[in-house]
Amino acid sequence: MGKPTGFMEYQRELPSKREPLERIQDWLEFELPFPDESLRTQGARCMDCGIPFCHTGTLISGMASGCPINNLIPEWNDLVYRGLWQQALERLLKTNNFPEFTGRVCPAPCEGSCTLGLNDPPVTIKNIEHAIIDRGFEQGWVTPHPPARRTGKKVAVIGSGPAGLACADQLNHAGHSVTVFERADRIGGLLIYGIPNMKLDKTVVQRRVDLMAAEGVQFVTNTEVGRDFPAERLLAEFDATVLCGGATRPRDFPIEGRELKGIHFAMEFLTANTKAVLNGAPPQDFISARDLDVIVIGGGDTGTDCVGTSLRHGCRNLVQFEILPEPPEMRQADNPWPEWPKVLRTDYGLQEAIALYNHDPRHYEILTKRFVGDENGRVKELHTVQVEWVTDGNGKRPYPKEIPGTEKVWPAQLVLLAMGFLGPEKTVLEPLGVVQDERSNVKAAEGKYMTSVLGVFAAGDMRRGQSLVVWAINEGRGAARECDRYLMGETHLP
Repeated sequence: MGKPTGFMEYQRELPSKREPLERIQDWLEFELPFPDESLRTQGARCMDCGIPFCHTGTLISGMASGCPINNLIPEWNDLVYRGLWQQALERLLKTNNFPEFTGRVCPAPCEGSCTLGLNDPPVTIKNIEHAIIDRGFEQGWVTPHPPARRTGKKVAVIGSGPAGLACADQLNHAGHSVTVFERADRIGGLLIYGIPNMKLDKTVVQRRVDLMAAEGVQFVTNTEVGRDFPAERLLAEFDATVLCGGATRPRDFPIEGRELKGIHFAMEFLTANTKAVLNGAPPQDFISARDLDVIVIGGGDTGTDCVGTSLRHGCRNLVQFEILPEPPEMRQADNPWPEWPKVLRTDYGLQEAIALYNHDPRHYEILTKRFVGDENGRVKELHTVQVEWVTDGNGKRPYPKEIPGTEKVWPAQLVLLAMGFLGPEKTVLEPLGVVQDERSNVKAAEGKYMTSVLGVFAAGDMRRGQSLVVWAINEGRGAARECDRYLMGETHLP
């Protein structure tokens, strides 16, 4: 690398963020620009390790280790250190269709497996990636490049999330005529309606969609295949179809009182909010947290997004429940490098809640037993109990056991369920006769992506289950490669 001793000379540094109490007053992105000199210094920390794990993209203990799209991280770190930004962008775009998305919302498994992370804080890979692509757009280096020729083949891509967009982008560059169907009113899938604006500004998504449209990709919105567009027409009108509809069935919580008003799935809340931000006015199904006691059930990224959104609404109070134990501050012996570090993280929404309320809103090892409503059928409180995780000694996984005497009543007029997703909806799957696996995901072999129906492929969360944006891009690229092979007999797609 350009600075062989950089990892010994420089400390890890992250970009500054707008102050929490300031940023909860708007919907703007909260991360501030990183000075060039700081970026070059951080690039210099990449340590020229003999076997870099940051771009391996493997699963260890069921978790991502390294970059699933195999970004050439040491190469563009070195180029940034040398000030060769355009060459760094060329390396970055070889593997990643949308670094402006992953550079903002990816949890960075690459940093979790950084070799420097064995002994010191890892290289700030995600922020360098973010800076490279943003500079590329600012300098006019990212421009439309339509394919030089068309193959005459037509492909339908169902769903415009990261898997669908990556698949469409690759197939279009291979020369096929690609039509992307999206049931929502805007292109982007979860990038638009699943991730709040302060985390991923929607002008960033639209900029990429406009670029793809200029390169020849056709986008069709407000069209749900299986309802507005008969699924059978896909087989008649297109040479191949790729299903990228996501895992959109939310995990429910069917306990006593679930039918009460004021209990919503997280995506209902987040989608309506983003529509309000983009349209400048709340939609008919808008869910407001203003002046309410809010409880978020679920401790993942979606739960954090619900926290940040509720604070911006002006909620009266907020708590977040997680049934699992609180993670440790540091890696434990059973979670060695290069596994994804299962440690306590305090993301943006939680930082904001702490700044506003002077305490962490998270409560661990807590189980909601029932929802209780008022005389108008609206939720007014939750009844909970603390649990401990135990094993019965027969080798089975630990399970939560209630602790007597720990019952508690919590006031709540808005409850947001952020407990993950169970799999894809069947609107397009049943008419096509696509076989699903035991987890209800579309059955398609790893690396092949072909479903039980000839010429119909599947990728992203619809095939692998709920996962990361970067895995969705990996899947979209892989499905495009196999779809191209199916159409042409061979493929040159990476």
